[in-house]
Amino acid sequence: MLNIFLYSMIREAIPSDKIHILKFCKNTFSWGDYIKDVWDYWISEGKLLVIEKNTPIGICHAVFSINQVWIEGIRINSNYRRQGLASKLIKKVELTAIQKQIPISLMLIDVQNSLSLLMAQNLDYKIYQTWHFYSLLPQKNTNDEIFFGNVIQENEFSHYVKSWRWLPLDKKILFYLDSKNFIVYSSKKGQRTIAILEDSEHFEKTLIVTLFAGSKSNTMNILSFLQNYGFEKNYQRIQILTKESLPKFRKLEHKILFHLMQKLLS
Repeated sequence: MLNIFLYSMIREAIPSDKIHILKFCKNTFSWGDYIKDVWDYWISEGKLLVIEKNTPIGICHAVFSINQVWIEGIRINSNYRRQGLASKLIKKVELTAIQKQIPISLMLIDVQNSLSLLMAQNLDYKIYQTWHFYSLLPQKNTNDEIFFGNVIQENEFSHYVKSWRWLPLDKKILFYLDSKNFIVYSSKKGQRTIAILEDSEHFEKTLIVTLFAGSKSNTMNILSFLQNYGFEKNYQRIQILTKESLPKFRKLEHKILFHLMQKLLS
């Protein structure tokens, strides 16, 4: 009998797969799932992989760049879980990355998702960093003086978040972010809190913020700015990703904690 779990059963997704995939990507989390919102984007980007048994039973999306591959959206039909399918999808992505001479693989996992963490660790992924996700509702507000401009030194921070992908924060990216006025900071008493602003590419009227928190007063000032900025720019939601625990602030809600998992491929 043909082994349905060979790599030959993994292929690039096609638009007609969507109806099958969304059937088992409805209640992945307590709040539902986002696959329906990003499917068309991922199809257009490419490297959306499907594993099938007559019909698709699992997916995984990969984003390749010069120095890393980002793995996201791993989903397996509940009827076929615990059969190693997710691991096979990841290994397929890793093989492609190795062929492209990409040295690092990254993925994001909820700290409470013990099964996914165990799977990643069995594939030699290590916890690289831990990140908080906060939501902040836009609201008219005031703040002390905020500055625009790049005050980030090269190699000071490793990554920033763009559309829920952790990307290397290198000199080229810093120049781009600075040229677009996407870097803001609050500086008091020799300390700084820095925020990188990005529009979500997948969700309308959503501002994604990478926050490097410093002192409490600087962080509160940045949060006040972000809230008012979101109000003035007509955003519906502000999503903040940070490695630090943030102080209590009006309309700020801690949502979840993630491990950024890393594997060295070479």
